[in-house]
Amino acid sequence: MHDHSIQCIHDPLLAALSYLVAVLGSYTALQLAIGIPTATDARDRTRAVVAAGAAMGGAIWAMHFIAMLACQMDLQVSYDVALTALSALIGMASCMAGLAIAGSGVFTLQKIGIGGACMGLGVAGMHYTGMAAMRMAATIHYDFSIVAISVVIAVVASAVALWLAFNMRGVAQMFGSALVMGVAVCGMHYVGMFAASFEPTEENPASAIAGGIGGAYLGATIFGVTTVLLATVLAISVVRQQRRSLVRI
Repeated sequence: MHDHSIQCIHDPLLAALSYLVAVLGSYTALQLAIGIPTATDARDRTRAVVAAGAAMGGAIWAMHFIAMLACQMDLQVSYDVALTALSALIGMASCMAGLAIAGSGVFTLQKIGIGGACMGLGVAGMHYTGMAAMRMAATIHYDFSIVAISVVIAVVASAVALWLAFNMRGVAQMFGSALVMGVAVCGMHYVGMFAASFEPTEENPASAIAGGIGGAYLGATIFGVTTVLLATVLAISVVRQQRRSLVRI
């Protein structure tokens, strides 16, 4: 840590909201992932992979961004729109890739390992791209030994998520798995944040944050929008599964 580094104190409400988003997203993704191994053709399988990957990646990104906003510093911060959007795309694409690898053909632990590595590196990439999107009159310095730990957590959490996606069935099991995934995803984020120190610069704070997005209610807004979207997707998925089960009967 540097002598003049600014400390980050997390807002407990936003930190709690970030965990809730991670849990809801994990549960929704696990629910959608049921359709991957049961897909009747390549088109259905692709649709299921994209839906589950978007839900998981989108929720992980929302969790990350809300938790970033929870970081309170004696410093004005805004976020570069292009880099923030890129971080979201990296998160969703890596989750889709991980699910596609793990869910192709016969289920094996080797595929879980490869898919978990792909997804975990993507999630870590999403996190650090999101960190790079911070606009402020300060530079970020990293403790790379802690960065490495955060990447390992991301890979392990992703491998566990993929194993759960193809092995968990039943509401209670999925909910328990989602709670665990929420802890793992948040763990990766906060370890990654702990790796960073913020060193003030001589730059004018107003010009440093110009052109970025920010605001006091941005975290709560993202939480609200993400929750509504995930809940809608989850409801549609449950209804479709019930219809399929009735057709089989």
